Amino acid sequence: MTTMTTPQTSPAFSVCVYCGSKPGNKPEFAQIAVQVGTWIGTHGGQLVYGGGRNGLMGLVAEATMAAGGTVVGIIPTALVEKEWAHHGCTELHVVDTMHERKRLMADKADAFLALPGGIGTFEELFEVWTWRQLGYHDKPVGILNSLGYYDGLMGFIGQVVQDGFMADWQTELVTLGTEPEALLQALVQKAGFSPGAKVELL
Repeated sequence: MTTMTTPQTSPAFSVCVYCGSKPGNKPEFAQIAVQVGTWIGTHGGQLVYGGGRNGLMGLVAEATMAAGGTVVGIIPTALVEKEWAHHGCTELHVVDTMHERKRLMADKADAFLALPGGIGTFEELFEVWTWRQLGYHDKPVGILNSLGYYDGLMGFIGQVVQDGFMADWQTELVTLGTEPEALLQALVQKAGFSPGAKVELL
């Protein structure tokens, strides 16, 4: 099932954002989500995300729409029934399974970006990273490491390389950054798109 709240326009680019359904314990996490959504919206882009209204997920969606961007939410029926769906999305796709959700999110994205989050965010990040490694897609994947949130993870990945279970070229498939705007700009350009002219908010 798909619902739409506004007429569909053609976005300049589409970024799939993975992030927490909780806000986290630091106010900076919320600020990061708002920065990401605002950049996408003010540059004529489209956010693709998991369709939730809670936590960082809800914040990035609201910020994108407030800045004039479109938002495509994709959520399984089970989570809609728990009243977690954001019905204000430009498009809200309700699907049967998590696998269908992730496939549709990947299909609709030009690039992927992981913000702070929990095991769901990690699982989605590692899946699109693995898909890129295997050649199932060639879309850029980014990790926003603001506040050093992913320092521990990247340290562990370094250990995995050192122990011979990964190679350097696999780590190079992911772009790491600490500044939301610079990282988004890099991902969109790597995807072969030019962000639209920035629209100043009134």
